[in-house]
Amino acid sequence: MDNNTQLRKLGLFDAKVPRYTSYPPATKFSNDVTSERFASWIQGLPEGARISAYIHVPFCRRLCWFCACRTQGVRSDEPIIAYLASLKQEITNLSALLPKGVKLARLHWGGGTPTLLSPAQMTDLASHLQTVLPLDENYEFSVEIDPNEIDDARLDALVAAGMNRASIGVQDFHSEIQNTIGRLQTYDVTKAAVDAIRARGITSLNADILFGLPHQDAKRIAETVQMLLSLSPDRVALYGYAHVPWMSKRQSMIPTDALPTPEERLALFDVARDLFIWDGYQEIGIDHFARPDDSLGRAAREGRLRRNFQGYTDDTCDTLIGLGASAISRFPQGYAQNASSTAEYQKAVRAGALATGRGHVFKGEDRLRSRLIEAIMCDFQIDRAEILGNFEIAPASLEALLQSTARQFPNMVSVTQSGFFIHPEGRPLTRMIARAFDAYEMRSEGHSSAI
Repeated sequence: MDNNTQLRKLGLFDAKVPRYTSYPPATKFSNDVTSERFASWIQGLPEGARISAYIHVPFCRRLCWFCACRTQGVRSDEPIIAYLASLKQEITNLSALLPKGVKLARLHWGGGTPTLLSPAQMTDLASHLQTVLPLDENYEFSVEIDPNEIDDARLDALVAAGMNRASIGVQDFHSEIQNTIGRLQTYDVTKAAVDAIRARGITSLNADILFGLPHQDAKRIAETVQMLLSLSPDRVALYGYAHVPWMSKRQSMIPTDALPTPEERLALFDVARDLFIWDGYQEIGIDHFARPDDSLGRAAREGRLRRNFQGYTDDTCDTLIGLGASAISRFPQGYAQNASSTAEYQKAVRAGALATGRGHVFKGEDRLRSRLIEAIMCDFQIDRAEILGNFEIAPASLEALLQSTARQFPNMVSVTQSGFFIHPEGRPLTRMIARAFDAYEMRSEGHSSAI
């Protein structure tokens, strides 16, 4: 029996499971996290704590049809100006709650398209944040950059504000695919953006590409990967396109009959993966690749790899504060998400309140299962000693959990004295294996294909 036949037998090509950028997934968030509870978490931070922050800019000049992010189209600057005023007010509201000496270790601007801000707006926003959260000595600031929405003046403003990491979206370079997904971006435009980023001393560049897109085949994804390799990114995120038109109406513009089958999706991933490995990239988790000297590669080798809403990371801060509409914060106590609606978010912030809309308070075995799932997603293994040393679980109970999961995936995983291991041939099943450690009920229609 070949491996694909085994994978098919285990249900890989039919399954829909969470991406596990959090546990529980955001689909399980509820209204048990109020603004008052969120405020108490902020006030409870230790003095001098190092934290991370995420700023969400939900606007785009054009709405790409493939995207399922919480974004909205904008044709004038007025909504952007109003939103930035709310962001600054949210930061000011936050300042009244933060304990003394809290420093910002990591900052990420995402969206949407944060680079549609003007240079002056970028400078003003960064400066306002830094008055509330002074920068840590080893501060890292990354920005999602749209090559179609960047110029020298904006890059200069970002570098002056402290940007030292950048991420660009590529998706695919083939013109037919770009037209089908509503994202037109030539190789020349992308290269010009990369050259401008590198010219300003940015030594950590990430690129996002997608597999599983309409009209994508082995030849086309190989060409896209080879063109991307010519730009020498330090990291690559190779995401599977999630076709969820019931969640993102704009995806209804994409013809379903042009999408590859799940078996074809796996083949597309394998083509791309082999090319990255051939070019010297290190495989990171299920869908990232990094140069061996990149900090993400070092974190993976040293067992420091973590997973958050941006994917794989070497950020080990216990606290992430999300700013902006729909942004999610993570604390040792749980998750808090701002109101998704821009209007509702702005209304709350203007009233001097936190804009918390929903979240999740960790309870029961949440922290244990969160770590089990993160270990599976990051390292393809669970260290028995680590789990027993850090969590209140009896050895027999952990053994029963590991064995129960192993029985669901015969020949693909092993349980040893050291822990639980996914075999290389079983790695396409990683999200399904992670799902076996998830104690929450799941509706499959709320999630994307397992491959």
